[in-house]
Amino acid sequence: MSTPDLEFSHVGIHVRDMDTMVGFYQRVLGLVLTDRGHLPGRELAFMSRNPREHHQVVLVSGRTGAEDDKVINQISFRVASLERLQEMFGWLQRESGPSRFRAIDHGNAWTLYFHDPEGNRLELFVDTPWYVQQPRSEPLDLTEPADRIRARTQAWCRADPSFASAQAWRADLKARIEQGMGGSHVGR
Repeated sequence: MSTPDLEFSHVGIHVRDMDTMVGFYQRVLGLVLTDRGHLPGRELAFMSRNPREHHQVVLVSGRTGAEDDKVINQISFRVASLERLQEMFGWLQRESGPSRFRAIDHGNAWTLYFHDPEGNRLELFVDTPWYVQQPRSEPLDLTEPADRIRARTQAWCRADPSFASAQAWRADLKARIEQGMGGSHVGR
């Protein structure tokens, strides 16, 4: 496989005080809160200034301040298609040998998480044409046919009350950014 065609997308940061950090990024950098919610043991806040990006920064609770505490939650790269993500998964398995791979269906993106040699978490993902409120974390089998993955994701997204097309969600986010609304998530 040649050099991967990746586009840097966003960074995740572990934080100690979620409200202080959300307020800082809103007030100082003008980011808009796009979603906020919980996964087991973690609170997440997604923030952006670009209607094309669901989030440019994701803040993740749980930073303790211990000496070995990691600030970076993840470094994320976009790939061109689901099929390309599947190809890269196969290539990474062969290239890096045993690793902790975790494939997740977020509804708004299909994601592959893995670690670099020093334990930093990396994310490769591709956007879907749908939006559902985040965080969402459904199992994803990247060895399944791409059409089956798309159909399954679309079905569960459409059943979610927060469902919207990605295009409609981006238009709403663009309007919120233009209005300078750094406040809490407003839904679709």
